[in-house]
Amino acid sequence: MLLFLAMPNIKSAKKRLLVRDRNHTRNTVMRSAMRTAIKVVREAALAGNVEEAIAKLPAAFSRIDKAIKRKILHKNTGARLKRRLTSKIKAAQASA
Repeated sequence: MLLFLAMPNIKSAKKRLLVRDRNHTRNTVMRSAMRTAIKVVREAALAGNVEEAIAKLPAAFSRIDKAIKRKILHKNTGARLKRRLTSKIKAAQASA
């Protein structure tokens, strides 16, 4: 639950406050899960474990796509993240 300084008096404003808190919590959880999935793939690629990185890549793409669909990320940001992940894996394959 977020900290707010003044409780609104109007019923619709109270509802908006509750909805804002609910959405904030949901977005935080989804963003964290997405970042964790990206980190797992990136670390595997940098460690040279290409097979593990390729195996974890669909889960990371799925998390990114869900974040785009729910407007947590802009579509261009999601595309950039996916492109960078695949380029890291390709670089790890080339060096291996």
